[in-house]
Amino acid sequence: MRIFKQYQPLLIAKYVKTFFSGRLYIRGRGAFWYAKGMLVMPAHADERHRTTVQEINRLIGQLHMPADAAS
Repeated sequence: MRIFKQYQPLLIAKYVKTFFSGRLYIRGRGAFWYAKGMLVMPAHADERHRTTVQEINRLIGQLHMPADAAS
């Protein structure tokens, strides 16, 4: 389990994309699971978890795009 001391969305997105499945904890945000290179929405997610998962997964999707298609 990786523990992030600060919420840095791009760093977390790169980590999730690289390691593909596992668990992580973000101080101030809580614990998260990721599988298939994307964060998984918890069954009983509060608003903070929901927005975090959506933001990280959006960044992961942008990392998959070629540089010319991203702009």
